[in-house]
Amino acid sequence: MLFMDVHENLPGVTLEAVAEAHEKDLAIQDQYGVDYRRYWVDVEEGKVFCLVEAPTAEAAAAVHKEAHGLLPDHTYPVFEGS
Repeated sequence: MLFMDVHENLPGVTLEAVAEAHEKDLAIQDQYGVDYRRYWVDVEEGKVFCLVEAPTAEAAAAVHKEAHGLLPDHTYPVFEGS
């Protein structure tokens, strides 16, 4: 299942910091059956959006928790369009 998780209130977030956190997710995601596919960053608003394929939203959050501790504020099931 696909999910979009949203991290809202990350003041001072940088593209470099998000790239580093994403690499940490990728390093452990297989343990949870998760595939963090892409992410987007709104530096001005301090928001990060992550597209992830996971069996559950909880599994996706577990990767973030173990990898770097930055849990999302919201997680939405999404369907990919063309």
